[in-house]
Amino acid sequence: MNKDFSHNEPTTPFSEVPAAKAAANDLRAAAGGTEAKTISPTEEKARQLKEAAIEKTTKLRDFAGEKASDFKEAASEKANYFRDSAEDTALQFRGSASEQWQDTRVKAREFHVSMEDSVRANPTKAVLIAVGVGFLAGLIIRR
Repeated sequence: MNKDFSHNEPTTPFSEVPAAKAAANDLRAAAGGTEAKTISPTEEKARQLKEAAIEKTTKLRDFAGEKASDFKEAASEKANYFRDSAEDTALQFRGSASEQWQDTRVKAREFHVSMEDSVRANPTKAVLIAVGVGFLAGLIIRR
């Protein structure tokens, strides 16, 4: 079994030798385990458009986030202003109502003292007026 290596001829004819690009792809595939893919101009344009859309979407999201943050801050300031204003107004009303209540109490006491003095000065007149008012109230209630 003597093999003669001097007559080693390629098993494929020279015309079937792969092109340089195909050979490079085969070498890349053997080295890295993946075959290199050629990208068409349409695919490249689509990739660029996708990247541009992602970039614009990111910018829009950031811009919208900033505007939302600004709006939230402005709304918070307005809410604080209205709350403070409402508290001030409520304190003013409370003070005014308290003054009115005190004035009314003083006037009611003065009226009470005045009526006691009037009844003591004219007891008969006071009793007749009370009877007349009672009689009118009875007539109104009956109807």
